[in-house]
Amino acid sequence: MLVVQVATQVAVVAVCTAVFAWLGVQQLKAETDSSALNIARSVAEAPEVRDLVETYSADPGTPNAAGLRDGLLQRYATDVTTRTEGLFVVITDDHGIRLAHPDPDRLGEVVSTSFADALAGREVVTWETGTLGESARAKVPIYPPGGGSPVGEVSVGFERASVFDDLPALIGGIAVAVALAVAIGAVVALLMRRRLERLTLGVQPEELVSLVQTQTAVLESADEGVVALDDTGVVRVCTAAAERLLGVTDAVGRSVRELGLPPAVTAALSGTGASTGLPLGDRVVFVDVRPVRRGARTFGRVATLRDRTDVMALSGRLDSVRAMGDALRVQRHENANRLHAAVGLLDAGRIDEARAFLADLVDRGSVDWAVPGIDLVGDAMLQSFLGAKALSARERGVVLRVADETFLRTPIDEVEDVVAVLGNLVDNAVTAAAAAPAPREVEVAVLGDGDAVVLTVGDTGAGIADPEAAFLPRERSDDPSAVHGLGIGLRLSREFARRRGGDVWVVDPGGDGHGAVVAARLPGVTRGETE
Repeated sequence: MLVVQVATQVAVVAVCTAVFAWLGVQQLKAETDSSALNIARSVAEAPEVRDLVETYSADPGTPNAAGLRDGLLQRYATDVTTRTEGLFVVITDDHGIRLAHPDPDRLGEVVSTSFADALAGREVVTWETGTLGESARAKVPIYPPGGGSPVGEVSVGFERASVFDDLPALIGGIAVAVALAVAIGAVVALLMRRRLERLTLGVQPEELVSLVQTQTAVLESADEGVVALDDTGVVRVCTAAAERLLGVTDAVGRSVRELGLPPAVTAALSGTGASTGLPLGDRVVFVDVRPVRRGARTFGRVATLRDRTDVMALSGRLDSVRAMGDALRVQRHENANRLHAAVGLLDAGRIDEARAFLADLVDRGSVDWAVPGIDLVGDAMLQSFLGAKALSARERGVVLRVADETFLRTPIDEVEDVVAVLGNLVDNAVTAAAAAPAPREVEVAVLGDGDAVVLTVGDTGAGIADPEAAFLPRERSDDPSAVHGLGIGLRLSREFARRRGGDVWVVDPGGDGHGAVVAARLPGVTRGETE
């Protein structure tokens, strides 16, 4: 680039030099023509010249060359030639006979160039070649003292060499200017090159192209979104995946605070990221922010946005499955204990007692979950799940019971989403009830509605101060009103329900001595009730 810049400057300066040199030559020629014309006019206006030329022109004979050699016109012309440093001053009569000439031997002869224009009354400035060589000459008519037609001419010439006496000085000045221009241009080009290298960290243009291609290929092919911010918080890079997750467009060149993002997301991008997921629309996004450094310089930071909605959804389902697994292990253990008790009675020969024990086992089930109303739940898997949740709640001093209005006759086919939503609602309710004074209770209602299941969960906690805020992200707090969801579980539960065409909402925010009631509707999880 430096070579190209210097070559361009040299080419431009060369063209300008040629133009200025041509203009300088034209100016020197114009000045010489003007000087010759003015001298010729002065000679033609001299009274003694007009008188003598009129006298010679009136004489029909040829003037005597010997007399002209020492005549007034010859001396006058020689004096003017000497004073003006010209090539010649020639005076002729009306027949073109030389009355004054630098070469005395040519006096009395006809001039070698045309004198018709001067005798016609016209002033002529030309470059011609005569007996004294090529010269710039001006021809002016000589009029008689009393006026009338021209009676002769005055021709004043300057030789070519004298015309361009000032040309070396002109060219020298131009050469100095050219050298200075090229030197200044080279210095400026060098400074620009160094600045560009400093701005691009020494990366050359070809490498920049390769970097852009590599960056585009890598960033746009990744599932994660990437946002690069400079030190002032202005977005410099924002991939399509990042714009999709953030719900923004044309983010590049704008401050992160001008994108209209939720405050928690803006703070995460402007700070060190978020260690927990942040809800963005219907997605849960983790934000990882790292500073960008090259050597000792810090250029800003890069935020990586990872969509963990599906992972957290699977995690929620896994937690539900784990809870059901714990319930099944409890059920197996309890059933094994009861069978051992029955075997013991039989071994002891207490047949009647063993028969009564087994009859009671058939009536109450293999496991006594001690959950009031659990028999109203017609799905065995859901019964086990609620039983496991009841055991966990009992450890925190909370009683879990099933509402009397519960009515579910058909088994649940899509049990994962149901237990994921119900488990989150029950966990939040248990947390709220455990933080409140006694009695600490959680009531669950399960209703069948065609192929849908409607769930309601109520507690005896302090209620929800702001129902909408329960679905927004926030940090953990000891405030009892903040226990109903930390913004992730409830949002995911709502997402599960809405994917099926259902929803999760707050039926009663509670307060004034009673807790909150949260409901969920999940369509398409059963085969529908039959007669």
